[in-house]
Amino acid sequence: MELEKMREERKDWREKARSIVAVADDEKRELTVEEHRAFEDAMLRHDQIDARVQREERLQAAETEANRSHRAPTKPELDETDRQPGQPARFRSFGEQMQAVIRASQPGGYVDPRLTSRAVSGMSEGSPSDGGFLVQTDFAAELLKRVYETGQVANRCRRIPVSGNGLKMNRIDETSRADGSRWGGVQAYWTAEGGNKSEKQPHFSQLELNLKKLTGLAYVTDELLEDAAALESVLTQAFTEEFGFKLDDAIINGTGAGMPLGILASPALVSVAKETGQPADTLQPENLVKMWARCYARSRLNAVWFINQDVEPQLFTLAIAVGTGGGTIYMPPGGLSVQPYGTLFGRPVIPIEQCQTLGDKGDVILADMSQYILIDKGGIQSASSIHVKFTNDETTFRFVYRVDGEPIWSGPLTPFTGASNTLSPFVTLNARA
Repeated sequence: MELEKMREERKDWREKARSIVAVADDEKRELTVEEHRAFEDAMLRHDQIDARVQREERLQAAETEANRSHRAPTKPELDETDRQPGQPARFRSFGEQMQAVIRASQPGGYVDPRLTSRAVSGMSEGSPSDGGFLVQTDFAAELLKRVYETGQVANRCRRIPVSGNGLKMNRIDETSRADGSRWGGVQAYWTAEGGNKSEKQPHFSQLELNLKKLTGLAYVTDELLEDAAALESVLTQAFTEEFGFKLDDAIINGTGAGMPLGILASPALVSVAKETGQPADTLQPENLVKMWARCYARSRLNAVWFINQDVEPQLFTLAIAVGTGGGTIYMPPGGLSVQPYGTLFGRPVIPIEQCQTLGDKGDVILADMSQYILIDKGGIQSASSIHVKFTNDETTFRFVYRVDGEPIWSGPLTPFTGASNTLSPFVTLNARA
């Protein structure tokens, strides 16, 4: 019997014994003779299977240890192709480097000289695999490129690589377009010849970003480890898609605690109220018109609509009444030859999983992502362990990407005239419950 099946059977007998006791406990009484006999029989079967499971686990562990630990570590040929004088040899592929990481992570394993170590605080500097290894620069650049390509949000942000652990930068403290407040305090005057000129200076606030760690784990079978090309294909696709998803989610929904500050939690967000009497979980043309009206005019050229797919059926039926007729406000996509996305007010409508479901705040977002700043530290760290999934003949890979972000705006902007409604590059619709 396979080990997993034995574990399942052991669990079934344990749950059967538990259910017998639970019935008596609920009725606040002791077990009857029949119940006691059934309980003892279930536990006997459980213990018999448990002994077999433990024997099989010991055997598998011993066999895996014999195959791995006592096998002399391989020292692959170093790639001297296109090597510049004085420069270290490089890995031919990402898969080949991951195989080298595995070898270095094994007890007494060979540490390939092409690996660049990154020791974690509190871990041994003499054991580079404790902290992991940096992914080779050209592979790291390609991985990050794919991370941003797989997402729909992060690739629209303003991205700034940093060399330290964070970034501090001044931003114009502009919350109003009234005279004396533009650009945080710059003001121009019409003055007569020889007239006095008033002195004004801009005000600044500070935007501070500190790198956060986005960590990913992947479990790889021993068979896959033997094939560098397959290993590269699986890890590249899995890693880039997962990191791309989590980065987009943080930009939309992040709390700012241990992760980037998302649009929905930002003080710069403008939330448009639902219409009076609007039914729950609906979208009305007036909602979208008012959202568009609250989007800062200069941001409209870059803005896009992010929606949850639950919203799409209602988009197709939206129309603004004109006399006895009306006009649709949503333009469905016309294909790659024309327009890959549907449009509202001429701006793309992009369905993403990270938006909230229909009727919740954040199901529709109008955003100019050029006003969101992302910082990252170029190197990606990789490490592996044979112990986490030891009994399953699997190796664990860990990848770490250091990144942070938040909107550049510190709050909504009061316009020069029409001060009843504030404006922002980030606008959403309040809940319709």
